[in-house]
Amino acid sequence: MEEPDRPRPQGDAASRLAAEDLGPYSQAELDERIALLEAEIARVRAHRAKAAAHRAAAEALFGKGGG
Repeated sequence: MEEPDRPRPQGDAASRLAAEDLGPYSQAELDERIALLEAEIARVRAHRAKAAAHRAAAEALFGKGGG
């Protein structure tokens, strides 16, 4: 069963992470956080590249500018 469309939450996860106090974290926890963030950056970059390739293919097929 599909969930109904819901509005996106205010702000984004990166902004919330940037505002978080890092004081309570150990060095090992900070290393783990860095690794997770680097993996997320790689995932976002790959998605951006895929979206750009998709757009370029659509523009090549349908022409640019819609006119």
